[in-house]
Amino acid sequence: MDIRKYLPILEWLPKYEKTQLKGDLSAGITVGIMLIPQGMAYAMLAGLEPIYGLYAVTIPLILYAIFGTSRQLAVGPVAMVSLLTAAGIGSLHPESTDQYLLYALTLAFLVGLIQFGMGVFKLGFVVNFLSHPVINGFTSAAAIIIGLSQIKHLFRINLPNSEHVQEMLVAIYQNIHETHMLTFAIGVGAILVIKYGKKIHSSLPTPLLAVALGIALVWGFDLSSQGVKIVGDVPSGLPTISFPSFDFGVWSTLIPIALTISLVGFAESFAVAKTIQAKHKNYKLDSNQELIALGIANFGAAFFRGFPVTGGFSRTAVNNQAGAKTTMASVISAVLIVLTLLFFTDLFYNLPSAILAAVVLVAVSGLIDLREPINLWKKDRSDFAMLIVTFLVTLTLGIETGILTGMVLSLGMVIYRASRPHMAQLGRVPGTHVFRNIKRFSNLEEKEEVLMVRIDGPIYFANVKYIKDKMDAWVERKRQKLTTVIINLESVPSVDSTGAHELHEWILSWRALGIDVCITATKGPVRDALNRWNLIECVGADHMFIDDQSALEFLDKKLAKEVQERYAPYATQCD
Repeated sequence: MDIRKYLPILEWLPKYEKTQLKGDLSAGITVGIMLIPQGMAYAMLAGLEPIYGLYAVTIPLILYAIFGTSRQLAVGPVAMVSLLTAAGIGSLHPESTDQYLLYALTLAFLVGLIQFGMGVFKLGFVVNFLSHPVINGFTSAAAIIIGLSQIKHLFRINLPNSEHVQEMLVAIYQNIHETHMLTFAIGVGAILVIKYGKKIHSSLPTPLLAVALGIALVWGFDLSSQGVKIVGDVPSGLPTISFPSFDFGVWSTLIPIALTISLVGFAESFAVAKTIQAKHKNYKLDSNQELIALGIANFGAAFFRGFPVTGGFSRTAVNNQAGAKTTMASVISAVLIVLTLLFFTDLFYNLPSAILAAVVLVAVSGLIDLREPINLWKKDRSDFAMLIVTFLVTLTLGIETGILTGMVLSLGMVIYRASRPHMAQLGRVPGTHVFRNIKRFSNLEEKEEVLMVRIDGPIYFANVKYIKDKMDAWVERKRQKLTTVIINLESVPSVDSTGAHELHEWILSWRALGIDVCITATKGPVRDALNRWNLIECVGADHMFIDDQSALEFLDKKLAKEVQERYAPYATQCD
C-alpha cells in the first residue's frame, strides 16, 4: 500500500524546492488577506459571530493541505454553504447563540462524516447526478437568496430569516422605508471599492481595503453613535477544542441539509479544482481522496469552533493566479489568520456590518449566470427546462427543495435518455462498404426486402419496449416486401436478461412471419450474453456476421463459404 495515496502531502513535500516557495508565499499571503474579511462575512451570513469565520480558516486549511490532491484549491467558508448552514440551523429554532454554535459544529461534523464516508466507499461519482444545468440554476437562485439576505445589513432594516424569495421581497417592501441612509451609503461605497478597486491595480486586496476604510470612517467620525451597526468585540486567541452534538434528534433534522452541503460543496470544490488542475500537468486529482480531504477539513471545523467549509471558486482562482505551486500556500494563509487571531482582532471592533454584507454581495454577484440559460435555450431545450425548474423551485420553495428537485430532474433525465436509445435504419454509401443513417443522407443504397437497423445503446429492461415499438413500426412499413431484418449491434455495450428474452421473442415472431434475422458486429461482452441465453443458437451461427457488408453478401449468395468460415469466429466466439 502506497501511503502517499492517502497522504498526498508526502508526494510533493519531499521534493519541495526553494523556487516553489516564492509562489506559495505570494499566494498564501494574498489568499490569507482575502480570507479575513470573507471569513468574517460568511460567518455572519451563516448566522454566527464573525470570529467563527476566522476559526473556520485555520485548522481546516491545514488539514486539507495534508490530505487534498489539488495543490491550488483554497478551502474555507463560501457563500452557498454559509447560506445552507443558516437555513439548516434555522429549522431547529435554537434558543441561544451557544445552541446555534453547537448546531453549526454538529452540521460541520455531519458534512465531514458524509464526505469522508463517500470518499472511503468511492462514491465520488454520485455528484455526477447534479448536472451542470441543475447546478447552474441552483447556484443562480441561491446567489439571489444570499444577496437578498444581506439587504438587512446593507439597509439596516429588520427582515425575517427566510430562504423563500417571495417572503423576502414582501418583507423588504414593507420595511424599506426604515432604511438607515448612512449605513446604506457605507455599504454601497464598499461595493464600489470591492468591485472596481482592482482597476487601480489588479493585485489590490479590495475587500481588505473596504474593511480598512470602513473601520477608519467609523472610528474617525464616531459613526456607531449615529446608528451604524458595527461588529464590536472580536475575541482574540486561537480556537479552543469544541465538540458537536451527538443528539440523534438533532442529527435527524440536520442530515438533509448536511447531505445537500456535502454534495453541493463537493461539486463546487471539485469543479474548480479540475479547472485549475488542467493548467498544471504535474499532479492528478482523485475525486474520492478529495472527498476524504474535505471530510477531514470539516471534522477540523467541527472540533475547532468552525462551521462547514469547502473549496471556493474566487479564492482558488486568486490562489492560482498569485503563483501557488503546492498546498504550502494554504498553510501560509492559515498562519496569517493565526497571527491575526493572536494580535490583530482588536482592529476589527469598529468594522461596520454593512461592509461585510458588501463583501458577500460582490462575491455572490458573480454566481448569477445569465449566459448559460440563453445558450441552453438556443441549443438544448431539455437542459434549459431543468435549469429553469431548479432555479424557480430554489427561489420559491427553498434551498433544500431546490437541490433535491434538481437531483431528481437530473436522474429523471438520465432514465429518460437511457430508455430511448438512438436507433437508425442503415443504407450503404454508394461505392463503399460503409453504412449510414438513411434519415441523414438521401443518396444511400437500400434493398426493399432488407431492413438494416443499428441500436446505439444497451439493450436492457428500461428500453426494450421502446426498441421493440420502433422496430415494429419499421417492419410494418416495409412489410409487403420484407424478407430479412439485419440488427447491427456494434454500438450495443451490453444485453441484460430482459433484453435477451425480448430479443429471443423478436427473432421467433419475425421468423414466424417469414422474415429471417441476421446479427452483425457484436462486441465480446454482447456475444457472451447472447451465448449465455442461447441466442447465437436461436439466430444461427451462420447468421452472425462480422459486419453489415458480409450479411448483405450472404443474402445475395455472394459470400464465399470459405470466407464466411474464416471470419465466423470473429462474429460468434465467446469466453
